[in-house]
Amino acid sequence: MAGEEASLRPVRWRGLPRGRTLLRVALVAVLLGLAAAVLQNPAGCPPGAVPGAVPAAAPTPTGGVPAGGGAPDGGGAPGGGDRRAAALPLPAGAVGVPVRLAEPAALAVLRPGARVDLLVVPAGRAAGAATLLAPRALVLDVVGAAGAVDGSSALYLPLRPEQAQRAVGVPEGSRFAVVVRE
Repeated sequence: MAGEEASLRPVRWRGLPRGRTLLRVALVAVLLGLAAAVLQNPAGCPPGAVPGAVPAAAPTPTGGVPAGGGAPDGGGAPGGGDRRAAALPLPAGAVGVPVRLAEPAALAVLRPGARVDLLVVPAGRAAGAATLLAPRALVLDVVGAAGAVDGSSALYLPLRPEQAQRAVGVPEGSRFAVVVRE
């Protein structure tokens, strides 16, 4: 044969990798281990946490949950401000109602445990004709992304049964808004 490169003979190692090759092999091993560790834990879940578990929060004298959601840092999320806060449980006697806001960008500032005034502008009315449906409603969860324009983002609020009937009974085309209280 004309050259050694064109042969089908097995390649033999001339020894263990050295220098830069050894460094590359070590870095690849470390990165693969890190990727395995990240894939093992659910996104946004600290190691050792039970997925789906809601942190316990002490009720306030009025029967609600504190605005911080019971987290030690007051931000509603254990261990950091950029993690999604855990949803709060539905209080006894309340009805859970998902509410799609007319301005979904408001969801960016809301976290579970916040208090809001729920307003509705019935279809065909001016924005100044807003009606207060639920004062100081507790935000149980913020569902979806604040920038979503497909209607998939909403607030999950606990309302009294009569408030819930009024909220779901508004005419089609009505718009919901919130005023953040705390």
